[in-house]
Amino acid sequence: MKRREFLGLTALTTMLTATTVLMPGSAVAEDKKWTIGFSQVTTIEPWRAQFNKDILAEAAKHPNVNLIITDGEDKTEKQVADVENLIQQEVDALLISPKESAGLTGVVQKAIEAKIPVFVLDRNVETKDFTQFVGGDNKLIGRAAGEYAVELLGGKGKAAGNVVEIWGGMGTQAAHDRHDGFHEFTDKEPGIKYLLDKQSGDWKQDQAYNIMATALRNNEKIDLVYGHNDPMAYGAYLAAKDVGREKDIKFIGIDGLPNEGVQLVNKGELSATFLYATPGAEGLRQALKFLGGEKVEKTVILPTLTITKENAPQILKDNGL
Repeated sequence: MKRREFLGLTALTTMLTATTVLMPGSAVAEDKKWTIGFSQVTTIEPWRAQFNKDILAEAAKHPNVNLIITDGEDKTEKQVADVENLIQQEVDALLISPKESAGLTGVVQKAIEAKIPVFVLDRNVETKDFTQFVGGDNKLIGRAAGEYAVELLGGKGKAAGNVVEIWGGMGTQAAHDRHDGFHEFTDKEPGIKYLLDKQSGDWKQDQAYNIMATALRNNEKIDLVYGHNDPMAYGAYLAAKDVGREKDIKFIGIDGLPNEGVQLVNKGELSATFLYATPGAEGLRQALKFLGGEKVEKTVILPTLTITKENAPQILKDNGL
């Protein structure tokens, strides 16, 4: 594959370059480089920031890579424009983590029709024509959260309590999967009652705080909060703490970043979090395998982990925290 011409981006970009490469499964090739575009939905959320760090760290191991990272600024229309720009640059591969499944499907299809291999990371799109999906199994993680919630509320067949669920973005499959997986366990317990109807915090701490503040005003008894990510679970915790009710409520979230969710569990502010590993490093590795002529699986699922007070200290130690 010829080296693509590199054009400037008006969005945030990062490039890593070199001249001598070792291609997977091949001999050293002089002046063989790959230009890989990565369309990130936003860079301000902690999980997304770690996502970028992970993909940059992996790219640094491959001097044959020009990595272009664009920031969608949490706007579907901006991310669509970013991907269109990357298509115009004829990148050798496109990695994308969509803000919305439906909203990014059209431009992903456009990249596919331009014969650019597309690797969808974290959130899926509404087409199966892409090269590969890399990410966690959100339904599986939701099931783990639901099973743990049942234990916190009294155990299988005996669980009882009022639950507040704070959704992520309603337009993302991840939020629906985390909801569905959770309810596979909790819906079997007649003693569990749900206090809210699809309240979305859009993955953000401040919005979850406001949702929880309203729930606290309207409900004298709340036993457990399930946030679709750790920032929202923590926002709910802060709202409860501000009215002196945090000790009466269990809070669980998802993401499990060492410097965020794991720390919150270790401090006792969250009862548990569930690892949702960022797919950046693995996504880049898979793209390079494909560009090097190797076959790749259609789907790569990253492992998860339940993080509680028991294993949080060791995880922090392992991460130098």
